[in-house]
Amino acid sequence: MWPFIRQYAHYALFAALFMGGEVLMDLIQPGLMSRIVDDGVLGLHNNGVGNLELIWKVGAQMIGMVLIGCCFGSLSNVFVNMASQNIGNELRKETFRKIMTFSFPQIDSFGTGSLITRITNDVTQVERLVSQIVRGLVRTVLMTLGSMYFMFRLSPDFSFIVLCALPFIVGAMYFGLRRVNPLFAVLQEKLDGVNDILQEDISAIRIIKACVRETYEKLRFGKANDELIHTQLKVLLTLAFMSPVVNMLLNLTIAAILWYGAKSVAAGRVSPGSIMAAITYTTQLLMGIMMLLMLFQNMSRGFISWKRLAAVLHQEPEIRDGSYEDSVVTEVQSKTDIAAPGEAGTSLINTPAKGKIEFRDVSFAYPGSNKNVLEHISLTIAPGETVAVMGSTGSGKTTLINLIPRFYDVTEGTVLIDGVDVREYRLSRLRDKVAVALQKSELFSSSITENMSWGNRQADGEMIRQAAVIAQADEFIAPLAQGYDTVVAERGMSLSGGQKQRIALARAVLKKADIMIFDDATSALDLKTEADFYKELARTSPDSTKIIVAQRIASVRRASRIIILENGGICAEGTHRELLRSCKIYQDIYQSQVGDMESEAGKAVTGHE
Repeated sequence: MWPFIRQYAHYALFAALFMGGEVLMDLIQPGLMSRIVDDGVLGLHNNGVGNLELIWKVGAQMIGMVLIGCCFGSLSNVFVNMASQNIGNELRKETFRKIMTFSFPQIDSFGTGSLITRITNDVTQVERLVSQIVRGLVRTVLMTLGSMYFMFRLSPDFSFIVLCALPFIVGAMYFGLRRVNPLFAVLQEKLDGVNDILQEDISAIRIIKACVRETYEKLRFGKANDELIHTQLKVLLTLAFMSPVVNMLLNLTIAAILWYGAKSVAAGRVSPGSIMAAITYTTQLLMGIMMLLMLFQNMSRGFISWKRLAAVLHQEPEIRDGSYEDSVVTEVQSKTDIAAPGEAGTSLINTPAKGKIEFRDVSFAYPGSNKNVLEHISLTIAPGETVAVMGSTGSGKTTLINLIPRFYDVTEGTVLIDGVDVREYRLSRLRDKVAVALQKSELFSSSITENMSWGNRQADGEMIRQAAVIAQADEFIAPLAQGYDTVVAERGMSLSGGQKQRIALARAVLKKADIMIFDDATSALDLKTEADFYKELARTSPDSTKIIVAQRIASVRRASRIIILENGGICAEGTHRELLRSCKIYQDIYQSQVGDMESEAGKAVTGHE
């Protein structure tokens, strides 16, 4: 934890110093009270005559020390909160930054619910740990040692009584904590389970309601929550039995001091004020030990939470950044970057064509699986080419395109962009070259403008509108009361599936990337809207390499080349007409979707469509 503590260690030091001052004020007061009793009230050193002036004088000193102690305690609280909250803030941000570097398998290995628990509840436990160490532990240690010292000055016999009781008190605490500590790790895991179900069910609330599975999910959540409570009750019950035992030992110790003190007073060895001071010191000492019990409990939980956070922070990203960064031409953003409908796209500077993609003998298996999803794929896509990828479910279409922006790394072979292995690129530069639109459109709870400009923060209003026109989204955005400033509900729940897809398409268009990937990104659009989009895209972004993954013939038939995947390999490639003549799989897809295959195939043979 030191890298997080180091920059706020001065706050922790001030908190510890002020806490030391508060404890010192507490330790001095029993001695002053002893003077009030012995000299002010009983007048033991003045022939039995009390001294009212001494009572007022020492009483005023005690009040002053109480006020000083309160100031020290308040300042200690201020500084310990500044230390713990700032450390928690840095820890939470660093954990989130680390999560953002994880690959998909790494995120899956932790689980979404567990990551949420770690970045919220576990960070809170670590904040408490810092507070407990800086404030609670310092107070307890100083109070325990100080009480023992002052008690020894009063009477070594009193110290001996307390020392005899300490092994029994510490033993009871050790026995309880030994049983409780392992339960804290289980408790956090049970909390992970509750958060997993909660996050999953809220995200899937529509399908739960559609399938009338509310009762099942209530039972599933209830079971996970019952397990959490059952574990928490184990902890609380263990502590509930331990606290009375420790309290009993404390009271027996005080009773022993009273018994011995009464005999000592009768024998004239000690004064009544000394007995009162000894009882106060004993109470402070043993209450400090009780506080230590609670401290160990909270600290144990805090250290377990830190271990869970450390597991995230020390996890090395599977997808490592390369060092290659190709030459980037800095251009002044212009409205001509995205051509308006009806105008050809223009470029400010002539640059070599970019966007060439090569798969060289690529094979891929998902982590933890021995079966390859892709087998010996070799494929070259030229800059500006439009390539479609089709195949049956599970044939590896999405897996293939996920290798381009390095969402996963190949198991064997090489993927190159513009002649450079994607593993050599800096990740930020590589992914700047690629725009992706998915079937499931991810939108954020912000305005339509912000959602569309997610990949191009420099885009102005006109560029955003032009991208929306290309994506066929302007027609439903413009009539809205707030237009492009309309705030989208969480996960785009206020929009239809087709509207969400069109905003996602506009986001991809606005990025103006060298490579544009559409993974079934038009599945919710009608055929006319889809055709209009691809027509505008071809006209306004002729230099971008486009990869279209789709299930519909209508989505791919105008591609310059269509790749057919089957069982993880390329079984055919060609134009729409060529595949209609030669590829049985493509013919079957066409027949199932369009029908009248023979008529279309005849046209293909004669060169007409």
